[in-house]
Amino acid sequence: MIPINEIQRLEKTRNYRVVKSSMLLKQGSSLFGEFCFLCRVSELRTAIGPLSGRSAKYCTDACLRRYLEARNWNVDKAKKMLEETLKWRLTYKPEEIRWHEVAHEGETGKVSRANFHDHQGRTVLIMRPGMQNTKSAENNIRHLVYLLENAIMNLAEGQEQMSWLIDFTGFSLNTSIPIKVARDIVYILQGHYPERLAVAFLCNPPKIFEAFYKAVKYFLDPKTAQKVKFVYPKNKDSMELMKSYFDVEDLPVEFGGNGTLKYDHEEFSRLMAEDDVKTAKFWGIDDKPYHIANGSGHSAAEVAPEPVAPIAQRVS
Repeated sequence: MIPINEIQRLEKTRNYRVVKSSMLLKQGSSLFGEFCFLCRVSELRTAIGPLSGRSAKYCTDACLRRYLEARNWNVDKAKKMLEETLKWRLTYKPEEIRWHEVAHEGETGKVSRANFHDHQGRTVLIMRPGMQNTKSAENNIRHLVYLLENAIMNLAEGQEQMSWLIDFTGFSLNTSIPIKVARDIVYILQGHYPERLAVAFLCNPPKIFEAFYKAVKYFLDPKTAQKVKFVYPKNKDSMELMKSYFDVEDLPVEFGGNGTLKYDHEEFSRLMAEDDVKTAKFWGIDDKPYHIANGSGHSAAEVAPEPVAPIAQRVS
């Protein structure tokens, strides 16, 4: 791989055009492809200009590459998309959301982070729309954004994407979120978390979901829509597809595997509180102590950020 600082050095030399022309002769090689990608990343970094604070921390080379990929490597379009995200993060402050603020939304386990990864080492989010327990659109979205940020923070080194497993057990029109909320979620996911989703498995969706999905699909980018897979545990092809992504021993029974995954709100709250300390440390946020709520909703312990070893920069 050609270091990004070497690309920037070449761009300042008279020989840059000569070097680039010679590289054109190697268009079929992976080296040429990597060179082009790094050139675009360098162009985008120059286009967005100097950054500071959390914006600078957010805009890693891997981050810029994801925005470029989402916009088919068009620097101008990627710049516009990235600038909109930076404005959104400045006002919404997703990195400042803490579990104790959204824990009530997660009492039923409608969205949680799995204790296993897929074959590629990606973080797995499990969603159970049939366990919807609240009506607030704003709080539902805030809860999901928190878990997106948490999933990213827990990605393996060098991994940029996550996988979703969506269990439709208990789903009904009464538990489905309004189309407007679904549209807002799609906008946030596609607009501010580009290329974060590797695949989304919709397991056993009922017939009544088809109309809902048709309405939501209208807002999906074709590239995102291709990542959505409908699977059915009793269907052989579906199970073969699932096995190509997950270890069958890890995969919960409801998704056609042999594993068991019972959501424990108290235990999950403890894990999230620990992760909140890491998140605060990563972003340089001076969090105040707060209480972890146990499964019954009563205070169980107080947690405050403590000095921890620097974690690898994975958020982008």
